[in-house]
Amino acid sequence: MKSIKVSGEIQFINLATGFWALVSDQGEKYRPVNMPDQLKISGKKVTCKVRPINEEFSMMMWGTPVKIIQFET
Repeated sequence: MKSIKVSGEIQFINLATGFWALVSDQGEKYRPVNMPDQLKISGKKVTCKVRPINEEFSMMMWGTPVKIIQFET
């Protein structure tokens, strides 16, 4: 799949067991499957290059699942 550039904010979503998310400046919701530890700060502004992925099963039915390819803060 093609990668996309997303600018937004890191958020911790407290659903089920909780997870880290990226909410774009336009309000789009992304759920990284490989959130780097450096980004796990709620409210942190970032620009990420992400690639949407297909998940066969996930407990988290929130946002688009993506893999972070690179990021800058």
